[in-house]
Amino acid sequence: MLYPKIGFIGLGLIGGSIAKIIKEKYPETEMIAIASRESTIQAAYADGIITNDTMLDLEAFADCDLLFLCGPVRVNVDYLTRLANILPAHCIITDVGSVKGDITKAVADLGLTSRFIGGHPMAGSEAIGYDHSSPYLLENAYYILTVTDDFSRERLADFSAFITSLGALTLIMSPEKHDFATACISHLPHVIAASLVNFVAENDFADETMKTIAAGGFRDITRIASSSPVMWQHICATNRDEILKAAALYQKSLQDFITSITDQKEDAVIRLFSSAKDYRDDLPLKKQGVLPSSYEFYLDLADEAGAIATIATTLAANGISIKNIGIVHNREFEKGVLRIELYDQAAMDAAELVLSKHYTIHES
Repeated sequence: MLYPKIGFIGLGLIGGSIAKIIKEKYPETEMIAIASRESTIQAAYADGIITNDTMLDLEAFADCDLLFLCGPVRVNVDYLTRLANILPAHCIITDVGSVKGDITKAVADLGLTSRFIGGHPMAGSEAIGYDHSSPYLLENAYYILTVTDDFSRERLADFSAFITSLGALTLIMSPEKHDFATACISHLPHVIAASLVNFVAENDFADETMKTIAAGGFRDITRIASSSPVMWQHICATNRDEILKAAALYQKSLQDFITSITDQKEDAVIRLFSSAKDYRDDLPLKKQGVLPSSYEFYLDLADEAGAIATIATTLAANGISIKNIGIVHNREFEKGVLRIELYDQAAMDAAELVLSKHYTIHES
């Protein structure tokens, strides 16, 4: 076994999900963990995921073969400093943070570059905590790995193969490339989504007309604004330079739209929308990206009593749990009138298969 004993610092959504899939794939692996709450440790112990049922001293990690740092970036750096002289020389250290600059610098300062692999699973949701973790979270998700030049290519290949065996798709790049890429496709979009929601809230009418009609497309494109404010405060602080660099480039792109609309350049406007459509339509299907996935679809529904209840009963009879369901009153972008959201891709595929026998399905 490549990593007989694995430790976790933090056991929330990502850490818990990684631990669960490791236990499923490699049941003989011994895993220990500490978390911010004792109840998390007790829940993971009750699930048979970890071997400790109470909090541990850091010395308990002294014989680990692999250590996952699964807290916020600054917390990971703090623990890394405290564990540097405790972990054995053969132990691989990795993290799951969405920013690599600060921890890469800390690793270099501590002389741990030959033992550290930066990791960023492109998976997650607005939900947080161990209770929402799942052994399927990594399935078909991109998992970015970052290392410095002095890291052993053989050890990197071994760790990459291990992550791949958990169902993820590994990509290897430099920490700098990672931080700019995630600034563009995750961090800046979160800033834009939050600012767009604030903009609408600040300019809404006294009777909240905008809130009333903001279902459908607006709700979908701003979904990520519901993410943890504290987490995004940390990300903006730790990836500040790359976010500002991306924001400056985005301002130019937005200005191209504004100028074309102002000058009534209709050909330019359609070109800008067309190029965006082409790029968006070419995004990979059935793979998770850096932003949280939404497992939802729409279907046409007859306006008759008990119609929604019939659908809910049908899904329940097939063992499919619904995360959210509701009528879409604003049909600007959706072809269907009933929106159904599931917990994962497998549940969505099963629901579509069951319901497509009697209803017309429209994917978002």
